[in-house]
Amino acid sequence: MHKSKNNHVRTSDATRKSPSRGVRLIVWLINLFMLFLVGVAIYVVVIFLQMPSLDAILHETRPAAVVFMDMNGNEIRSSNRIMGTPVSVETLPPYVWQAIVAIEDKRFFEHGPIEIRAIARAMMSNLAHGRLAAGGSTITQQTAKNIFLSREKKISRKVQELILSYWLENRFNKNQILDLYMNRVSLVGGLRGIDAASRVMFQTPANKMTIAQAAQIAAMLKAPTAYSPLLHPDKNIARARVILQEMVRQGYISLNQARIAARQLAPATPAPNTNIYRYWTDFVLDEVQSTIGSFDSDMYVYTTLDMNLQDNIAAILPQHVGAYQGAAVVMDTGGAVRAMVGGTDYQESQFNRALALRQPGSSFKPVVYLVALENGMTPDSYVNDSPFTVGDYSPKNYNNKYYGDITLATAFAKSVNSVPVKLTETFGIDSVLNMAGRLGVGNKLRREYSTVLGASEMSLLDLTTIYAVIWNDGYSVRPYSITKITDPYGNVIYERNPSEPLQILMPQTVEYMTQLLADVVRPAGTGHRAMAPGVLGGKTGTSNDNRDAWFVGAKDNLVIGVWTGNDDFTPMSSKITGGTIPATIFHEIVK
Repeated sequence: MHKSKNNHVRTSDATRKSPSRGVRLIVWLINLFMLFLVGVAIYVVVIFLQMPSLDAILHETRPAAVVFMDMNGNEIRSSNRIMGTPVSVETLPPYVWQAIVAIEDKRFFEHGPIEIRAIARAMMSNLAHGRLAAGGSTITQQTAKNIFLSREKKISRKVQELILSYWLENRFNKNQILDLYMNRVSLVGGLRGIDAASRVMFQTPANKMTIAQAAQIAAMLKAPTAYSPLLHPDKNIARARVILQEMVRQGYISLNQARIAARQLAPATPAPNTNIYRYWTDFVLDEVQSTIGSFDSDMYVYTTLDMNLQDNIAAILPQHVGAYQGAAVVMDTGGAVRAMVGGTDYQESQFNRALALRQPGSSFKPVVYLVALENGMTPDSYVNDSPFTVGDYSPKNYNNKYYGDITLATAFAKSVNSVPVKLTETFGIDSVLNMAGRLGVGNKLRREYSTVLGASEMSLLDLTTIYAVIWNDGYSVRPYSITKITDPYGNVIYERNPSEPLQILMPQTVEYMTQLLADVVRPAGTGHRAMAPGVLGGKTGTSNDNRDAWFVGAKDNLVIGVWTGNDDFTPMSSKITGGTIPATIFHEIVK
């Protein structure tokens, strides 16, 4: 018995020293769980280290956007615009951000980066529907999604999103996170931010939206394309009604406000086509770069454009040039360019013909006549129109018709060619080139007699400037397109500070010259088709073989230049001169 007792004691000791199988299992599971946690921690650290700089994510690099404004401060169009104008809770009408919170995350101001209740509700809904029918992302999580450029559906991206959500909540307050969300959310193809969506859908900035429009923009957050008020207005309006109900339920708006807004819900209309302004904005963008150099931040460029005038010219030009090309420039007598149309269709050709160098033909002749008038001649002075040769140059009149002894005014109105060449021989070609220099184009001209008949190339903008000096009472004119440049917050980067104009022409010379220009649009003049009430005068021009046809004239304080021709310099019909299509286009513009 003693031996048996000892054996029993040893067995009991062994039992106490060896853990039971259940205990070993628990310990193993704990160790496994700890290893899992360590693995998860390592995985999270690795994913975190693979993330780009959080500050870099927040301040992503992109091309600087340029927003172009017209003479009245209305937006023309934008270039490189990826995001709308920055908005914030403080600068928006409260109902704009309240519509978003009401439908996307009604407890946004109460919970942290994630919302357990929302996740639970989403899980129950998904189980009930047997598919992913609902999501539980908070506005913070959605902001994290919108900040990430990658949309890959990977676990690693979801982990990064969660990390970023906690980082956002620790770095920013709720209002700032909501600001980020409203400025980064993508609702319209290629553009981000509710301001961009509002401008595209309703042609109004976000801070001018009505309650109804705010609800319709918030409705797009569920699925921008499926709930677009432009593409699927019925679905958009139906969801907007739900949002209005939620705004009432959550105390953001009254029931009466919701009813009024509900009656205002309507399909969106497409934004107007801005291609008719592209010749202008391309020109202005070059002016921006020459004025302030390169830039890497967004800016607003306030220009001299008259959008109504631009619209009219863009519609008129294609109706009259037919198979040819055309261009028009409108400038006030102070140099502000009010319109610039560089072709009949920007989508077909981006080449700006208003800046192209072409032969101005007889439209250059006022420069020669100004020299004669400064040297004592008057519109009533007699000149002789007859065949003439200087050196090896023998200019001929249109249709080889000569008028003999005629007044300077008649020679100008009929645009004869021998007289300006004879005047140049009398007063010297240098005097003509010097006059052109005073008017702003002398350095572009060749020193030869054919120049006085418009053989040296210049642009329509240059030519219009010459005439602007005449109708500016002889004072210098420097064309300009920009009045000021600001950043998105209104801080001035550049502002035009014009110098006093110089007197280029004496009053008597201007008076005589304006008489000559007025005669051109009278019944016997080559530009009679341009005549309309208020027209002050003008001048036609046609280059050799009818390759270029021009008309430049004025009404009130606006000087209007028109060109038509072929891009490849081939001749037009012999019937097309400056007194036909260009004069007619001028007439339509001023009419």
